[in-house]
Amino acid sequence: MALTLISLSQIAALGFDDIIDVRAPAEYAEDHIPGAINLPVLDDAQRAEVGTIYKQDSPFRARKVGAALVAANAARHLQEALADKPGGWRPLVYCWRGGQRSGAFASILSQIGWRVELVAGGYKTYRNLVVEALYRQPLAGRVLVLDGNTGSAKTAVLARLAARGVQVLDLEGLAHHRGSLFGAMPGGQPSQKAFESALAAAITILDPERVLVVEAESSKVGERRLPPELWKAMQSAPRIAVAATVTARAQYLVRAYGDLITDPARLSDIIGRLKPAHSAEQIEVWQGMATAGQFEALAGDLMARHYDPRYDKHRARSAAPLVELHTECLNDAGLEALADQLAAQIALL
Repeated sequence: MALTLISLSQIAALGFDDIIDVRAPAEYAEDHIPGAINLPVLDDAQRAEVGTIYKQDSPFRARKVGAALVAANAARHLQEALADKPGGWRPLVYCWRGGQRSGAFASILSQIGWRVELVAGGYKTYRNLVVEALYRQPLAGRVLVLDGNTGSAKTAVLARLAARGVQVLDLEGLAHHRGSLFGAMPGGQPSQKAFESALAAAITILDPERVLVVEAESSKVGERRLPPELWKAMQSAPRIAVAATVTARAQYLVRAYGDLITDPARLSDIIGRLKPAHSAEQIEVWQGMATAGQFEALAGDLMARHYDPRYDKHRARSAAPLVELHTECLNDAGLEALADQLAAQIALL
């Protein structure tokens, strides 16, 4: 039986025991329905082989070779990943466009007696729903931007707001990037499509009647682009700003970017990427600080000479924040106090 998806929220509401993506690993890695597991009926090499046979030899031979490979891979999945599934197990299966790969695998599962369903149109149908949600629909509800200069611990405060029941959207978490030149995280970023899938899933469950708090970002988080509708909503939204001292921000950055502190060579290399914006002499000074382990001084100077002037220029084009919360401490106690103040302010909106 083929399931016609009409909304992203429908997938979770239908309560399938598992969602199975039978596409090749490379297709799955680029993007997939959130929560889906990958049980490929053709791996990357096999998919390429069948495609070559189809184009260069004959469609009949390609189907014959493909069927044998699908059967062998399906047998392996039954003996391994699906070995312990009970009789009442109910999976949802999809491939690229809901065709032969998912159909063949679903047929085998249904013959066993499992209540399997297919996604009509496959991944392409799901992807169209993501595009509709992010690119064709305005962001519903009221957005509030959490602002503040570099090192103001906005991401940490956002997490604490969520713990207090405030509705938040963590763009840096979804993009797996801390949002600046220095913000790369281990494992790298998801693909643009995977970022959009995670973002669409997060937006789908938001309550439009409640204020949504989003951290101030540019139109990109690392290399991942924000959808235009979300970016427009953020640009026009009111702001609450964290105003912390340079000393407090420098101390916080040294703690937050511990992965860079332990790798001075990598830190020095990243500083070198600022050459288009600063003199060779200034770059050399900053790299010398990194080599000498003068991390707080480096963070403070980078903010004073590079980041703060750019924030100020950008902020000059925006309306004044609704509230500006001042702090001289961004340790755990200071962040808890900030989150309490912000939650109280948001409750009044």
